[in-house]
Amino acid sequence: MESTKHPDGARLDFAGAMSYGDYLGLDSLLAAQRPRSGDHNEMLFIVQHQATELWMKLMLHELLAARDHVKRDDLQPAFKMLARVARIMAQLNQSWDVLSTLTPAEYSAFRASLGDSSGFQSYQYRMVEFLLGNKAAMHLRPHAHRADLHAPLAKLHAEPSLYDEAVRLLARRGFAIDPASVERDWTALHAFDDSVLAAWVAVYRDTHAHWELYELAEKLVDLEDNFRQWRFRHATTVERVIGMKRGTGGTSGVGYLRRVLEVELFPELWQARTAL
Repeated sequence: MESTKHPDGARLDFAGAMSYGDYLGLDSLLAAQRPRSGDHNEMLFIVQHQATELWMKLMLHELLAARDHVKRDDLQPAFKMLARVARIMAQLNQSWDVLSTLTPAEYSAFRASLGDSSGFQSYQYRMVEFLLGNKAAMHLRPHAHRADLHAPLAKLHAEPSLYDEAVRLLARRGFAIDPASVERDWTALHAFDDSVLAAWVAVYRDTHAHWELYELAEKLVDLEDNFRQWRFRHATTVERVIGMKRGTGGTSGVGYLRRVLEVELFPELWQARTAL
């Protein structure tokens, strides 16, 4: 009778038992790559973007939990979650090295198969942006035809961002934050606030007295630093592959990506460097 055990003790018979592939749902996951053009290089493009969406799913899992911990003044778990998100962003930054092996000629061979689909329409990317405070109501519209996507995205659009909760935490910790930054229309972008700048400067000038807030500030700076790098690598990789052509979804392509590089998510934390 054939042994059901490997010499090292590993189980070999999984009839009626949960295997590695069962636990991870690999049948569905590995069947989700369906190139439309028949071109060899389209598989790279699909896997790259699907892997990015999986990492963004984990980012959202961590960012939502971190925001809730900040809201509850429970900062230590939030620090671990934000550190993990920064590592995820570093992983995503490195992934552009793989996509950049796609030459203009190779991409052109299957680009038409994308139709009007574009990363601009990424639902999870918009959730990440909303959580980080970069909100625009127009970015809800590509998902209007999907109530299951539009409703939670609209909810996040109307809620305080991670940085909003950090600013509210400053107020709870006794800093004189302008009430307009503590309670406001959360669908609007955070406007630079001198009172928030003054609070962060005070935190940095006396880290011993405000150690938790100092650590939170640095975790947020790490996060935006990595996010900026991701955006930069995105823009340079797109320029390398398609030059200045328009994006498949209708954006100006590299022009659009360069404009979003100028967005500051946590402006007072960056201005605090100059003020110190």
